[in-house]
Amino acid sequence: MKIRVKAFARFREILGSGLTLDLPPDGTTMAAVLATLRERAGDEGDAIFDETGVLRAHVILMRNGKRIGKIDRDALVLADGGDEIALFPPVAGG
Repeated sequence: MKIRVKAFARFREILGSGLTLDLPPDGTTMAAVLATLRERAGDEGDAIFDETGVLRAHVILMRNGKRIGKIDRDALVLADGGDEIALFPPVAGG
């Protein structure tokens, strides 16, 4: 299963741009995607993940242009080839 990941601002520096993850077929969850991204981020992942490996509360996570809430995050099942995940740092300004 291929899932496209877009990271923005500092997260792009950590994870890279135009990233496509190759994950096991059928039933891949958002939790599996986040675990793969944690591994990829390595030591610099502290900006995205806390010390237990959980996505930091300030990170904005989206699937196909729609924000994913913390409650839905781990159980969300992704679709092969059609899903795009986006990670944004907190946005401020006016």
